[in-house]
Amino acid sequence: MSEESLQELIETAQSARLQSIAPFSNFLVGAAVKTDEGKVYTGCNVESASYGLTVCAERVAIWKALSEGERHFAELAIVADTESLTPPCGTCRQIIWEFAKNATIVLGNLRGETQIVSIKELLPRAFDARFLSSAAKALTKDSAKESS
Repeated sequence: MSEESLQELIETAQSARLQSIAPFSNFLVGAAVKTDEGKVYTGCNVESASYGLTVCAERVAIWKALSEGERHFAELAIVADTESLTPPCGTCRQIIWEFAKNATIVLGNLRGETQIVSIKELLPRAFDARFLSSAAKALTKDSAKESS
């Protein structure tokens, strides 16, 4: 990722941040995910009075891209107005692992600080479909034993 490309993606995430709907926390977050082919999708956090229905910027950006048929992601920028760089929440880490595992993740703030991280750093020992397939195989074996 070039410095110019990095800066452009961060600026896109900063712009997306301004669309946030955060009347309860006033914590505005923007995200921009870039596909392997260079197309960019943005997201902002959207809060609900029923806090559990709130959606983070990272998930909005990734889901928008997925809903348009994208499946391969190169970069993801996440920007918040914090002194220390803010990593994705646990739920977003899971979504990033499942759908944008190979993307370079850039954390940024409005002070111009950035840090590049990987999802493997953020979510070691991640849960994914391989555990589900292992469980299904074990269940099939158990069912076969019971039938005998």
